[in-house]
Formats: sequence, structure tokens, C-alpha cells
Amino acid sequence: MFGICGISNDNAAMIRNLDTALVRAFVTVAGTASMTAAANVLHVTQGAVSQQIRRLEDLLGHSLFERDRGGLRLTPPGERLIAKARRLLALNDEIWAEMTAIVFEGRVRLGVPHDLVGTLLAPPIRAYSEACPLVELSLVCASSPQLAEKLAAGEIDLAVIEESVGPTAGECLRIDKLVWAGARAGTAHGKRPLPLSMVAETCAFRPIVLAALQDQGLAWRTLFENGNLDATTATVRMDLAVTAWLASTVPADLDILGPGHGLPDLPNFAITLHLSPHAGAAAAELARTIRDGLSRRRRAA
Repeated sequence: MFGICGISNDNAAMIRNLDTALVRAFVTVAGTASMTAAANVLHVTQGAVSQQIRRLEDLLGHSLFERDRGGLRLTPPGERLIAKARRLLALNDEIWAEMTAIVFEGRVRLGVPHDLVGTLLAPPIRAYSEACPLVELSLVCASSPQLAEKLAAGEIDLAVIEESVGPTAGECLRIDKLVWAGARAGTAHGKRPLPLSMVAETCAFRPIVLAALQDQGLAWRTLFENGNLDATTATVRMDLAVTAWLASTVPADLDILGPGHGLPDLPNFAITLHLSPHAGAAAAELARTIRDGLSRRRRAA
């Protein structure tokens, strides 16, 4: 005898479906070795978790946990189940995310300072590009003052801007220390006038750096300012000049310098996020990705 869709009644009676809620409870208890801890993770009561584990054990016909001094541990049947249970949940979560995700489309123009595009912002920009493949993402690299002008003129949809700590029209993502950077064991910092490379005349750090040098009475000369970060980095690596960058963006092969090297102390700077009031949903999603990415990096640090 055949039922619906050609499945025999005998085969239909043999079909069994696992409840993913029970499987999730099992995996959580296995990971925490505690019904109480699993209940906290799942935001349910301990009794609910215990009941879910009992239901799963009844369905499978095996005891999945046993208690020892360290709490709950898997039985041999539980050990056989755990890897496949995790794969099942991963596939379930992947399907749910793909089928319910909002699809972003269109074009987004992101303004980024030269020194941040390949450092702090590289991971969130890459994550956004992978998560929103239908969005045409354009990067505009310039100094922070130039980016502020472009945002006001409607030439970009959002911008990450470096500015002095204080009131801002944007959203402060993090505070970072402005520091001097020089070649490893270099001597450029001791030369007078001080050879200085600041990437561009419009660099947001430039007036702060020059004011600090003036306050300390240090003469300086510009060695390189043409807007090319790679060329500036090369002049510093060759010990032809020093520069000023945010501490988190200084390459590992350069030295961070300071008062001990005869250079003035520099202030903190804010990294801020500015979203155009006319930006669409795709730009807002990029802003969220950048915000979350820098927040996770800050917690990891």
C-alpha cells in the first residue's frame, strides 16, 4: 500500500524527525557540563532543560549523560551523537540565516582615511563585502578633513573620520593614542630640523603635530607629503623621517617613539563614524558592520 507521494505506509511509519530544540539542549549541556549553566545559556528553566534531555533520551533509547565529580559527562552513546548533533545545528542555523536574511543591493560609497583602510577597517569591510555580494562597494580614500567635505557634499554615503576627542557630529567608535613612529633603532628622530612625513597637507594629525613641535621649540622640515601612505611608510622605514600615526595602526616593524626620544607627547584621537542622512539601507548595514567589527576588536584587545 502506498500513501501520499508514493511513500509506502510502512516506510512512512519508519520516518523519524529530530526536534532541533532537543538537540540544541543536548549540545549546550554537553558544552557546559551542567543543566543549570545550560539553562542560563538557553534562557529557560533548569527543569525545562532536564525535560528536553529526557525526551531526547527516550526518543533515541539511550542515556546521554552521567554524573561525576566535574558535573555531567557524556555516555558512550552521547559521545557518538555529539559531533553529528553539532553539524545538524550548524546546518539548521545556516539555512535559517540564509532564508531569513535581508538582501542588500545598490551602491555604497565609503570614505576611509589612508591609514585605516588596510588596518582597523580591513576586517569589517571584507566581512560586509562577503555578506552583501550584490552591493557595489566603492572606497574613497582621503584625509579626514577631505572626507568630511565629501560627506557634506553628498559625494559619499558614510565615512570613518579621525578627529580630536570631544563633541562630534558622528558616532565615536574608539579612542586611540596618536604616537610618533620611526624606523627600528633609527636616528631620524634625533635630527634637527626634524624630518617629518605626514602623508598629506590635509592630514587631520598635521596641525596637532606641528603645534606640539612648536610648543617644545623643535624645528622641523617636511620630507614627504603627497597623499601616498605607502611612500610615507617607505620613507620612515628607510629612516629618512618620522611620522605620527594612531598607535593601533603602526606597523610592527617600526618603533613607537615618545618623550624619551626627544619628541613631544601627542594627544588621543577619536575614530568616528558619520552616516549621511540620505544613506540607504545598504549603507546603514555597512555602518553596523563597521561598528560591530571595531567593538569586537576592542573587546579582544
